[in-house]
Amino acid sequence: MATFEKKRGKASPEVSTASLPDIIFMLLFFFMMVTVMRDSELKVDVNTPEATELTKLEKKSLVNYIFVGRPKVAYRDTYGTKPRMQLGDKFSTVADIPLFLEKHKAKLPENQRQGITSSLKIDGTVTMGIVADIKTALRKANQLKVNYSAGKRVD
Repeated sequence: MATFEKKRGKASPEVSTASLPDIIFMLLFFFMMVTVMRDSELKVDVNTPEATELTKLEKKSLVNYIFVGRPKVAYRDTYGTKPRMQLGDKFSTVADIPLFLEKHKAKLPENQRQGITSSLKIDGTVTMGIVADIKTALRKANQLKVNYSAGKRVD
């Protein structure tokens, strides 16, 4: 009967790390391509009210945000301290809302346009007159899905 001998002295070859930099750069480029950067800078101070019953918006690409609040310190010399409205990345007036909505609709396919929601991120100290004017402009532009943003109340 034959016996088996153990082979001693033979070590397994080391793992080659020559392709490691290639893999790291591929991952780096992948994450650089798929990361979405914020498309607009917030120029107003928005401290949203707190609420307990909140629902999360599912499709963020179908939401256009309207920010209302007092201008940040860097913009107060130019725009004053009264509450202002920001559409996209610039200060706007209520008359600019229809054009803002049309630009957003033009970017979307036809079958998704009925799902567009306008999200109002309004500072808690802003008067209801500005909010009523914005809601009227949205209604005239046939934008009937409106969402009021709020923060989660901590009990």
